[in-house]
Amino acid sequence: MTASTRDELLAAATQLFAEKGFYGASIATIARELGLTKQALLHHFRSKEKLYGEVLKDVSGAILARSQDILGRIPDPRAQLEELVIAQYALQVEEQNGARLIMRELLDNERRAEKAGNWYLKPYLDALVDTAQRIDGLDGDRARALAIVYQLLGAAHYFAVSQPTLANMFGEETFAATRVCFEEELRRLVRSRLGSPAP
Repeated sequence: MTASTRDELLAAATQLFAEKGFYGASIATIARELGLTKQALLHHFRSKEKLYGEVLKDVSGAILARSQDILGRIPDPRAQLEELVIAQYALQVEEQNGARLIMRELLDNERRAEKAGNWYLKPYLDALVDTAQRIDGLDGDRARALAIVYQLLGAAHYFAVSQPTLANMFGEETFAATRVCFEEELRRLVRSRLGSPAP
């Protein structure tokens, strides 16, 4: 399978898993939507679990790549964490399927969580928590750092996955104006929580 074919298959699978969740998307439905036979899909990915894992790996890999770039460019942990949260928000706004997939993974994973062999989002979360732990006042408190990171990411992610609903609920004009304001307000939230001075 060529890299472009693989990317096309994963993009289509990401959309299906985002729309239907892991349990709602059968391997036969996925194959049909991808224009493949079930056997051809299984030949490439061996099982629905393997395909889902590849999808999660791609989504989390994109977030982690942006994070590593930020961590390499910015020395101050407060500024790092602010930019990490903003980068996650920007990516989720750009990639609605990825945003919905992450939300579904958090909500639908209860039955699989005890048997999960790989937590694809954990390296990304570890990077954020490690960064938060280096901020003065947290004194390496990993539990508090995780709570802060999750609170900030939650605000960003909730808005990102709510876009279609908000646009219909409040109208396109109001939603467009809200979207313009959201990043600024998210930055204020991060700075307020971390005690960062405004630039």
